[in-house]
Amino acid sequence: MDYSIELEQYILDHIDEESDVLKELNRQTHIKMLQPRMLSGHVQGQILKMLVQMIAPLNVLEIGTFTGYSAISMAQGLEKEGAHIDTIEINDELEPFVVPFLQKSGFDKKITMHIGDALDVIPKLENKYDLVFMDGDKRVYPQYYDLVFDKLNPGGYILADNILWDGKIVQELKKNDRYTKGILEFNNKVKNDSRVEKVILPIRDGIFMIRKKA
Repeated sequence: MDYSIELEQYILDHIDEESDVLKELNRQTHIKMLQPRMLSGHVQGQILKMLVQMIAPLNVLEIGTFTGYSAISMAQGLEKEGAHIDTIEINDELEPFVVPFLQKSGFDKKITMHIGDALDVIPKLENKYDLVFMDGDKRVYPQYYDLVFDKLNPGGYILADNILWDGKIVQELKKNDRYTKGILEFNNKVKNDSRVEKVILPIRDGIFMIRKKA
């Protein structure tokens, strides 16, 4: 018997409740967005918040804002004075949806939203980062990794989302599946990189937790 739905509800019943602004953002995303599944959601949002509290970053970079759920979740965990999040979203049509929720959350001064292709935006960013949350175009995960690595402080972390990709990583690769190909190349790149420590967290669609050696 499959207890996955019951287990998911059990988890939700035993963690901190979703904040009002995130609850509203979750609902509006499901009402108004074509692919609401891209939302991080309550469990992953709470994990991101607590990881931020543990890592205690001064600067965070997020690749892939979508509707802002993960950015707000991470902002809830920021504790250092002056701590800040740069988040990059390629779809400029999302900005009018996201900005009001950043303002409602009270974290709009701690979060800067950059509109554009992350491959173009990242080289222009001047900050050094203690944490990078990667949740953008899966086809170019390897390129993201190369771009952010030198911007990541020693001892800093990369959290790469969706690296299990609905199990497609262990299935036969279809000829034109550039998304799975990008994930596979990224996972192998990290596996073979002696500059980092790494572990895969089997949460939702998989998070690769990568620590740059000091």
